[in-house]
Amino acid sequence: MSNPLLAPFQTPFETAPFDQIKTEDFLPAIKQAIESGKKEIEQIKIQALPTFENTIEALDMAGKQVGIVSGIFFNLNSAETNDEIQKLAREISPLLTAYSNDILLDQALFERVAQVFSQKDQLTLSPEQETLLDKTYKSFVRNGANLNQEDAEKLRKIDQELGQLSLQFGENVLAETNKYVHYVEEEAAIEGLPESIKEAAAQTAEEKGKPGQWAFTLAFPSYIPAMTYLDNRELRKTLFMAYNTKACKGDELDNQEIIRSILRLRNERAQLLGYSSHAQFVLEERMAKSPKAVMDFLENLLEKALPKAKEEVKELEAYAQKRDGLKQLEKWDFAYYSELLKKEKYELDDELLRPYFQLEKVIEGVFQTASKLYGLQFIPNKDIPVYHPDVLAYEVKDESGNFVSVFYADYFPRAGKRNGAWMTSYKGQFVSQGQEQRPHVSIVCNFTKPTKSKPSLLTFNEVTTLFHEFGHALHGMLARGTYESLSGTSVFWDFVELPSQIFENWCYEKECLDLFAVHYETGEKIPENLVERIKKAANFQQGYQTVRQISFGLLDMAFHSIAPNEISSIPDFEKSCMEKTALLPEVEGTLMSTSFSHIFQGGYASGYYSYKWAEVLDADAFELFQEKGVFDKNTAQAFQDHILSAGGREHPSILYKRFRGREPQPEALLRRAGLIS
Repeated sequence: MSNPLLAPFQTPFETAPFDQIKTEDFLPAIKQAIESGKKEIEQIKIQALPTFENTIEALDMAGKQVGIVSGIFFNLNSAETNDEIQKLAREISPLLTAYSNDILLDQALFERVAQVFSQKDQLTLSPEQETLLDKTYKSFVRNGANLNQEDAEKLRKIDQELGQLSLQFGENVLAETNKYVHYVEEEAAIEGLPESIKEAAAQTAEEKGKPGQWAFTLAFPSYIPAMTYLDNRELRKTLFMAYNTKACKGDELDNQEIIRSILRLRNERAQLLGYSSHAQFVLEERMAKSPKAVMDFLENLLEKALPKAKEEVKELEAYAQKRDGLKQLEKWDFAYYSELLKKEKYELDDELLRPYFQLEKVIEGVFQTASKLYGLQFIPNKDIPVYHPDVLAYEVKDESGNFVSVFYADYFPRAGKRNGAWMTSYKGQFVSQGQEQRPHVSIVCNFTKPTKSKPSLLTFNEVTTLFHEFGHALHGMLARGTYESLSGTSVFWDFVELPSQIFENWCYEKECLDLFAVHYETGEKIPENLVERIKKAANFQQGYQTVRQISFGLLDMAFHSIAPNEISSIPDFEKSCMEKTALLPEVEGTLMSTSFSHIFQGGYASGYYSYKWAEVLDADAFELFQEKGVFDKNTAQAFQDHILSAGGREHPSILYKRFRGREPQPEALLRRAGLIS
C-alpha cells in the first residue's frame, strides 16, 4: 500500500490525511522527502549563471515536502505523542539536521548564493526579494558556510547532538509531568476547592482506577487551581514541591547534565562561527541586536517594577499574617493568598467569572472578534481529518467568501500532550508558479475539561491564553507573501509575540466581552460592574508578575552569555541569577531550569526577553485602537496590512513604523501596567 504522506493529499484543501497516516509511515516518508529535496538542490547547482530566480527563489521553494512531513510529525510529537513517536523522533531528528547541514555547508551552492549577493546593488529587487536575499546569504554564513572542512564537520556533529538533547529534555519533562499523581481520600483535605475543580479531580481519580478519591496531577488545569484554592497548606506544599522539582532528582529523568551539554555545545557552536557567546550569535538577528541592549532593556524595566513588586509582596504578607497569623509567606502560599486578597480588594475571583466563560462561547467570541476586525468567517468542516477526536477543524473565509486558511483547534489536556499552549502550522503560505498556497494553522491548549455536570468553564487567565494563541494564529492565517520563509510568523523572534499579545487586550473591553461572556446557566451578559472590576484588577500584582518575567529573561541571558565551564552547579547558578529578583524565600531542593522548556526545548534560547519586548510594542499599538475605537476598521486594516499580512518581508521596525506612524514608546507598557501614571 502506498505511503499516504508521499502521495498528493486527497483531502479538503490538501490537509494532512491524519485518518490514513500510521506511525510507521513517517520514517520512509522523511527519507524519501529528503532525497527529493536533495535532487532539487542538485538542480539548482547545475543551472548556468546564478541569478536571483534560479538560485535564491529556487532555494526557498526546495524541500517543501520535507517541511510538510516533518511538520506533521513534530506537531504530533508535541500534541499527541507516545513511546513509539518519541523513539522515532530520536531517529528522524538527526536525519533532518544532516539534511539541513548538507545544504548550508554545500560550498558550490554557497558560492552561487554569494555571487548573487555580491551583485545585490545592481539587481532591481523588491523589498521582499531583498530581504530574502539577505536572509538566505546570512543563513549560510551563520550556519558555517565560511568554515574550513574540519570545522564544518565539528558544526555538523554539534547540531546533531543539540537536536537529540533538546528532544530528550522535553521527553523528560513530559515523563515527569505524566507520572505524578497525588490521591486524596478525605474530602476535608481539599476544602476551599471550587465544586467544578473537585468534580474534575474526582473524575481524574475515577479514570485512573481510584473511584471515590480525588486526584491531582501536574497538568495546568489540575495544578493551578489546586495552588490557588486549596486551604490545606501542606497539600499545596506537596504539589508545589512536585511541580518545582521536575527533572532534577538525580534519576534517569534528571535534566541537569542535559542542560550542561546543551550550553556547552551552543557556546562551542557560537565560537566556531566567530561569536563570543550563543546570546551574541542569536541576537544579531533580532530587533534587540545585542546582549547589552537586552540587558539594558531588562534592567530598566526591573528598576521600575521592583519597588512596586516589593510593596505588593509586603501587602500580601501583612494580609496573610492578619487573616491566618501566617509568620512566613512561602512560594506555595502566594497564589492562594493573592486570590483571597484580589477577591477582597476587587470583589473578584476566578470562580465568580468562570460561569461567564463557557469554552464554546469564548471560541465563538474569538471568531466574532476576528470577524469584526478582519472580516473572517470560521466554518466547521467535519470532512477535514484530525489527529484526535478532541480536535476541531474549520475552513476560514474572508468577507467576500474567498478561502483564507484551514484552522485546527485542540483544547484539552491528555497524556500525549505537553503542558502549556502554543500555535503551530502544518503548511505555510507562499506563491508557487503564480498559484497562491494558503496556510494550515493550529492552536493547542490545555484547558479545564467539561465534567459530567458542567461544560468547560474557563478562568479569565485561560480566556486571555486563548486570545493570545489565536493572535499568533491570525498572524499565520492572514499571511500574504511570496516566499514561505518570510511569510506569517517567520519574523524576528522578538517581534513574533506582538500579534498574540495585542489580541489579549480585547478581553478587557466590554464591547468585546459582550460578544461571548454570558452566564452558561442564565444566559445573562457579563455585568458592567464585573467588567470594571476585571479592568481594575488587571494591574493587580503587575509589579510582581513583571519582575517574575524579567527573572526568567535574566536567567536565560546569563545561561547563554557566559562560558559554560564557569557554571559549576546548575542550582547555584540559578540561585545567583535569581537573587536580585527574588521576592520570596528560596525553597531548598527546587529548580526551575530543569523544566525551562522554552529555552532548552523550544526556540526561546537568548530570546525569553522577547515577551516583555513585544509587550512594549503591543501596549503602544493598542493605544491607537483605544484612541480610534477597538473595532475601528481602518486601524484594523492598517494592522493587517503592515503587521499580520506582512510577515517578515521587511525589517520589523520598518513595518511597525508604517502601522504606528512613529517608533514605539516604552511608556505605553509602564502606563498599562500601572508602573507610571
